[in-house]
Amino acid sequence: MDERTLLLVDDEENILSALTRLLRRDGYRILRAGSGREGLDLLAEHRVGVIISDQRMPEMTGTEFLSQVKELYPETVRIVLSGYTELASITDAINRGAIYKFLTKPWEDDLLRANVEEAFRRYEMKQENLRLAQELKTANKTLSALNQELEQRVEEKTHEIVRSLSALRISQEILEHLPLAVIGLDEEGMIAVANHTADGIFVTADNIPLLGEPAKGRIPDAFLEDIGRMEGKPIAARKNGYLSDGTSCEYWCYAMGAKSTARGWVLVIDPQKHTA
Repeated sequence: MDERTLLLVDDEENILSALTRLLRRDGYRILRAGSGREGLDLLAEHRVGVIISDQRMPEMTGTEFLSQVKELYPETVRIVLSGYTELASITDAINRGAIYKFLTKPWEDDLLRANVEEAFRRYEMKQENLRLAQELKTANKTLSALNQELEQRVEEKTHEIVRSLSALRISQEILEHLPLAVIGLDEEGMIAVANHTADGIFVTADNIPLLGEPAKGRIPDAFLEDIGRMEGKPIAARKNGYLSDGTSCEYWCYAMGAKSTARGWVLVIDPQKHTA
């Protein structure tokens, strides 16, 4: 906890001395001023929690002094200690909030000490609320920045996905219109990819598409045997072969995984070409 600093303002030195002797026992750091102007000078140099001011002072009354303090240092807790006859002259300042409490002279020691203790607790509660409010403001600012960053990342990822989907659609369209048959086989020998040309070459009587079918029984054994003989080679040489209906063709295959996480093989067949 920060040191509790108390400012005493009174033009009578004996009053300042008496208050200092009384309140020093409570561990406060005590500043003394003989006028409102001196009090303002001290406030400019020190962080003060509670102020006790007399009302009748030359040049500037206590209420005038504390009204200025309220504008300059609104977090302070301000107390007037003066004669009972001064109450009427400070009522307006009390109503405006410039003064937290009015205590009369002569004072009762224990009551004055209790009121000063209460004033410091009030000041410290206000400081804690200000600290929490600042922490909340900082946290909200940080959260707002994180949200903006997240929104930006989501927007970037969304654009990336849209671009990827667009590229995928274009790739699929190109694949479908190739004059070559392209067939992708997974490690289990199932057909994972087959374009329109491949379905046309290996059409069945009941028009069952290749996708999802076992390669064995739909693809000539000679082609599958060549795939089995690749033995880790990334690509096999082009070869001549024959389709199920006896049509000659050229084919080749390569292993997937060089530029992706996919595992399996791609079989490419050119039904319109046959090397002599």
